[in-house]
Amino acid sequence: MTDMRRTLLWVIFTMSLVLLWDAWQKHNGQPSMFSPAPAKTAAPAAAPAAVPAGVQGSGAAGVPAPAATATSGTPAGVPTAGVSAAAQTFTVTTDLVKATFSNRGGELQKLELLQHRDPEDATRNVMLFDQSAQRVYLAQTGLITNQAGVVLPNHLSTLQLVSTETELKDGQASLLVKFETPESANGVKLAKTYTFKRGDYTVGVKHELTNGSAAAVEPQLYLQLVRDGNPPPGESAFYFTFTGPAQYTDAKKFQKIEFKDIEKGKADHEKSADNGWVAMVQHYFASAWILADKQPREFRTAKVGDNLYSIATVLPLGSVAPGATVAHEARLFAGPQEEKKLAELAPGLELVKDYGWFTVLAKPLFWLLDQLYSVIGNWGWAIVALVFLLKAAFYWLNASAYRSMGKMKAINPRIMEMRERLKDKPQQMQQEMMRIYKEEKVNPLGGCLPILVQMPFFIALYWVLLSSVEMRNAPWVGWISDLSAKDPYFILPLLMTASSLLQTWLNPTPPDPVQAKMMWIMPIAFSFMFFFFPAGLVLYWLTNNILSIAQQWMINKQLGVLGK
Repeated sequence: MTDMRRTLLWVIFTMSLVLLWDAWQKHNGQPSMFSPAPAKTAAPAAAPAAVPAGVQGSGAAGVPAPAATATSGTPAGVPTAGVSAAAQTFTVTTDLVKATFSNRGGELQKLELLQHRDPEDATRNVMLFDQSAQRVYLAQTGLITNQAGVVLPNHLSTLQLVSTETELKDGQASLLVKFETPESANGVKLAKTYTFKRGDYTVGVKHELTNGSAAAVEPQLYLQLVRDGNPPPGESAFYFTFTGPAQYTDAKKFQKIEFKDIEKGKADHEKSADNGWVAMVQHYFASAWILADKQPREFRTAKVGDNLYSIATVLPLGSVAPGATVAHEARLFAGPQEEKKLAELAPGLELVKDYGWFTVLAKPLFWLLDQLYSVIGNWGWAIVALVFLLKAAFYWLNASAYRSMGKMKAINPRIMEMRERLKDKPQQMQQEMMRIYKEEKVNPLGGCLPILVQMPFFIALYWVLLSSVEMRNAPWVGWISDLSAKDPYFILPLLMTASSLLQTWLNPTPPDPVQAKMMWIMPIAFSFMFFFFPAGLVLYWLTNNILSIAQQWMINKQLGVLGK
């Protein structure tokens, strides 16, 4: 039994050192042992992102191919002209965002979130969509067709801005941004209208195609998100959050798609359905194209350039007769991952808030945390209250574990004396140790099993706190002005380290001297990571430690083993 515990401790300690070393390597820009090498620099702003195959000199497949040519990746009828050499931009401001559009395809190429500060520079706002030397992240739409000789407007076509409002004024509920194609040679025109609403991160996007030609056209609408493969700025090397495309359908539910799988052409996801959405996900924020259900659509991912990837949904608009107009309305969400609001937008959209393996536990825990916040009004104190509730729920289970550890501590002098006396007789030592355990009715693993049972709940709460955008810029007390940022004075990590050492002192000392040293080294090694963790996470662990110490202290006092 002792050998088993020793082996378990060594495995935990060794893995901790490996993870610490790996995190330190990533923190210093070195390749991780468990993930691909750091992504390359984003494509320069001057290079048009997601250029469709068929445009001279591109060789990329940014625009999804029509259904009939999906395997080839080459859309029929994509123009080789119409790319604006000097695209013009137009900026509008609402109560929540500052959005910059380009007349090249009417694409949304910058989106500044006015209520969220940049993690690396508190004087700036978060820039979600961007096209610069550091970042490429765009929302694009356009039309494609299988018809030979028919050219339809896509995200590279030059559009004309026909709206003039630039600001959502006080008392104004919505703001429209409208682009139109100039009269083209074949008479097909496209009008694209964005509708911003007050207090809403969801933008209405309406496409109206008017067929002024002499023949019917069969357009397909694509809605795509294009992003470089770099993690968002401000990410810590000491914990991992998912960055990349995602998709949801009723059949396959939520699917995350790794950039590296797209790079290798091995992206495994649902290819068609009559429901579902596509998204780009990063820590705290996401964007998604949302369509009404019961509309057949395809889902496509592609590498569209060096370190540049797309996810798109493509849907047929049917045959449009000469002189007829067809319209389609979609929604573009681009903003923070506020779980309740996402759940109201579309089925499964709240899953972009990534809880990993512990979603089934994390979702109810977040619900409870949110209820506590609605009563208390402070996310920091809500965290403390939630840990109190969890500790109360597991009180008797913890009591059993601490009572077992207290008994181990009580018989520890006998074990130490016996080990010294029989140190040259290992077999007899093991037999004598088991006799003492049986005589005193002590289970050496009795302190471990109850704690293992509740560990999934505390790990799930860890992911709730790590993933919740509600913690961004949320103050607690005094010096903690942002629960999503590390403690600026490292007071919480130091207190957590001290509490971990106090817990070690309260636990029984292992008979093996090597194990005894490890029991003191491990809390210090683990605590090192917490100096770089968000303050909300450290507050959670510190509160849990304090409550555990209080309960263990009380039980040890009842058993009369304090200080032994």
